Formats: sequence, C-alpha cells, structure tokens
Amino acid sequence: MFDRDTWQEILGTLRKHKMRTFLTAFGVFWGIFMLIFMLGMGSGLKNAVFKNFGNRAKNVMYVWSNATSKPYKGFQPGRVPRLNLEDIDYLYENVEGVNYIAPRTTIPGNITYKENAEAYDIRGELSDMITVEGYKVYKGRYIQPSDVEESRKVIVLGKRVAEVMFGKGKWEDAIGKYVTANGVEFQVVGIFGPEFIQPWTEDDLETTVIPLTTMHKAFGTAGRIHYFALSALPKYKISDLEDQVKTILQQRHYVAPDDPRGIGGFNLEEQFDKMSGLFLGISIFLWIVGIGTLIAGIIGVSNIMMIVVKERTREIGIRKALGATPGVIIRSILIESVFITLVSGYLGLLSGTLLVGAIDFIMETNNVSLDMFYNPEVKLEVGIGAVVILVIAGTLAGLIPAIMAAKVNPVLALKNE
Repeated sequence: MFDRDTWQEILGTLRKHKMRTFLTAFGVFWGIFMLIFMLGMGSGLKNAVFKNFGNRAKNVMYVWSNATSKPYKGFQPGRVPRLNLEDIDYLYENVEGVNYIAPRTTIPGNITYKENAEAYDIRGELSDMITVEGYKVYKGRYIQPSDVEESRKVIVLGKRVAEVMFGKGKWEDAIGKYVTANGVEFQVVGIFGPEFIQPWTEDDLETTVIPLTTMHKAFGTAGRIHYFALSALPKYKISDLEDQVKTILQQRHYVAPDDPRGIGGFNLEEQFDKMSGLFLGISIFLWIVGIGTLIAGIIGVSNIMMIVVKERTREIGIRKALGATPGVIIRSILIESVFITLVSGYLGLLSGTLLVGAIDFIMETNNVSLDMFYNPEVKLEVGIGAVVILVIAGTLAGLIPAIMAAKVNPVLALKNE
C-alpha cells in the first residue's frame, strides 16, 4: 500500500495525463458534491417542518366537542356536548395507557394594571399544558399542581401582555405584581410564550393563564372545559387510545356512535409520524439520486482504468516477466483507482459540506427565517457513509481493470508491442 515505487508510478501516470485525470476525477467529485448538497437541502426542509411542531409533545391527541349532526336518545342534532372535569377523571380511571390529560377553558378577559387596560383571553389550565405545548417561560414559573389544588389566584402572562401592561423595558419586573382580570385580582407568577414564534403561535403571546380550578370558582364556568390534550405513556401509541377515548365521551354525552361530529379530535402523533415517513422517503430518494450520479462518475473511473491497463500492457508484461505476481499487479491498479476516487470524492464531500454550511451561516447572520427552510446541515453519519461509499466504489471501479491486468500474458504483451 505504501510502496514508494508504486506511488511514484501512479503519480507519474496522473501527471502525464492531466486532462484525462481531471475529467475522470470531476465525475466522482460532482457525484459526491450533489449527494451532500441535496441531503443538506433536504435536512433544511425537514428542520423547517419539524420546527413548526416546536417543543410540543408528539404523542398527544386533542379532543373537543362539536355540534352533533344526528339525533340520538331523544336529543336533537345541533346540540354541543359540554365536556367537563368529570370526563377527565373518568378517562384517567377507565383508559389504560394515559400519561396525562391537560384540559383548557378559555373566556374573554379584560386585564388591568394601574391605568393600563386591554382585552386578552384568559385560559384556565392545569400544570401539564406547558408540557403539551412546549412553552418557554421567560421569567418566573408556569401554573403548578399546588396552584390548582388550592385554587390560587395566580396568573401567567403572555410576553406581549406583560410588555403592554408593564412596558417593553420593564416587563420582567411584573413577577410578584398584581393585575386585575375581569375584576378579580391575581398575582403575576410568570411570563411565557411559544418556543418558536409562528403565525399560528402569535395568540400564545397575547393571552393569560390561571389555574383551571380558580377559573371555575372565580368566573362561574361550572367545571366546563373547551378541549383537552391527552398524552399516552411511552409504550402506547395515541392511535391505540383514540377510538376508546372518543367512544367513552360519546357514551357519556349521548352522541350517536356513527355521528362524525359531536366529539372531534386531532391526532398529533399520527401527523408527526406521517411527516417523519415523508421525509424518510425524501431522504431515500435523495440518496438514490446522489448515488446514481456517483455511479456515473465511478463508471468513468473504471473505463479510464481499463484504458490505462491497455496502454500499460507492455509495462505490465515486463513486470510479470521479472517476477511480479498477479496480486502485486492487482494492488497497483486498485490503489490508483481508490486514490483517484477518494481524493476527488473527499473534495466533493468537503465542497458540499462547506456550501451547505455557508448557506446556513448566511441565513443566521442575516436573520433570514423561512417557513419551509431552516438550518440546513450535513450530519456526521452522512459524511462517514459517503467516505465508506467512496472506498467501496473506488475498489469496484478498479477491480475489473485490475483483474484484466493480472491476466496479461507477458509473452503476448511483449510480442504485440
């Protein structure tokens, strides 16, 4: 492998045919470059889509009530079932695999601090909702179980609410202060907002949150909840629980079993799995296209190596006449093939990685945020896989020419020359 004479011979051949060497190497360079670049762009697309999921829990389903569309047990269509805390307790007791249930009730609110007064929604929640939604707490804390158990008059403000009430430069000072919500005084214990601000998360910046039990007592919502998020334990899938949850709620609220409305729901885990499957398919497709481009370059290397063997038939014949074994001849050809493939492929890998990194750097430096493209990257395992492919490809490219060279008959080679 590190025989000096062999390397002098290889480098001498490459210098002698510079243009041929360049064109041959460029085919491999372009194949690896395109593979890395496409995978990097694909990762940017994937990262953007999954960024939109934010830090939300993925193994959850959302359940709410709609107006029924069919009559059932004396109830007319158009009735909206009223979900309540008793439903939550019943689901905990009767559905196996439930991790936690996070209900929410929302009412219009008027938030006041000194002379500042604005209309913002008031959400009543339990402590698990922050786990579901993946909120970021900028200051203080979120609703805690003890707040719910003791029906404390505490409130968590969306960041923009705090900025309006206390001023943009003083919103962090809101912790411990008291604001009035619909005429009831609450102590501010936290400032929160979405981890990633998107058009559909803007509302989280302009809302307030209090313990659900406090809402029921202070504002007379009578235990009602508008919707809830249900999370499954790690060994369960939400799809395993979805039908059972909806069936139980249909029975409790007298909704026809075949009514498509009445009890509505959204399976986030199912959507997440679909997106994961989609991008797995895209990744496989990009690998196929990239490897196909690389194969075209490898075929070029193989063809050139066959030409090299033909040009060096006399030389190979002389070497074999002087005692060179077939193994030595095969090794020489394979080293040259792997060298061309590995060097050109590595340069393609490096160039593709630098280009992807440059795009990411430019986007971050200029604070460019695209809904469908974010943080393109080339993972380490992709680079390692590309190097392994290069070594294998270089070996295969030189194998047939090497075998041909090993079969050269010294006598015929000298005679033909």
